[in-house]
Amino acid sequence: MSSQFIHIETTDRITLLRFDRPPANAIDLDLAEAVDETLGVIEDRDETDALVITGEGSCFSAGLDLKAVPSYDWAQQQAMVMAVNRMFGRLYGLPLPTIAAVNGHAIAGGVILMLACDYRVGAEGDYKLGLAEARVGVVYPVAAMAIVRSELAPATAKTMVLTSRNYSPREMLAMGVLDELQPADRLLTRAIEVAREMAALPRSTYSRIKRSLRSQALALIDDAISNRNEPMLETWLSDETRIASAEALKKE
Repeated sequence: MSSQFIHIETTDRITLLRFDRPPANAIDLDLAEAVDETLGVIEDRDETDALVITGEGSCFSAGLDLKAVPSYDWAQQQAMVMAVNRMFGRLYGLPLPTIAAVNGHAIAGGVILMLACDYRVGAEGDYKLGLAEARVGVVYPVAAMAIVRSELAPATAKTMVLTSRNYSPREMLAMGVLDELQPADRLLTRAIEVAREMAALPRSTYSRIKRSLRSQALALIDDAISNRNEPMLETWLSDETRIASAEALKKE
């Protein structure tokens, strides 16, 4: 099963999902909807015991597509907010083990995708990870902030969210954002090893424990999706977003 920017392969009941949207695996409306749909298919079929997510090229994911999303009209912005909530919520609540194989740069929404996985293996190397939303003028939708609060220690969340700094993989390991680092040529091998280890756990029990562990965050996400209780539907992106995003793109 594949789509234009998502490639899926399953071997011995371990599924690898690879983002392949050059140059930075950035997320636009089409990709967010495609990821949500793909995760739904994986959840519904009885062929996968664990999921490994990685990116093609030098990026895991650069987050929102800053060339496209800031130019969306109001209807597209609302659709994007809800698509992001569904994508993050689907991944965070997926009833099977999920492992992020972080192969390179993970920025803003790319970090949220990483945090939404159950275990995070990073490649050793010279790349950056950071929650850059404040720097580019993007306010967090409900699902993104719920995952940040749930997955990061309060002091770490505060620093990452309010400074928008970028960090090295070793800094992210020390802060508990990554669970381990591996040489780049062993990244996928190790992620699949972890996937097999976690897939050996009783699936129904694992799913129930995972849901219980994340119950508060998932309840907020479910409410945002089911009842459209999402403040960003009233106002999300602005002229400030367009200016800040354009400045960030120039620096890149």
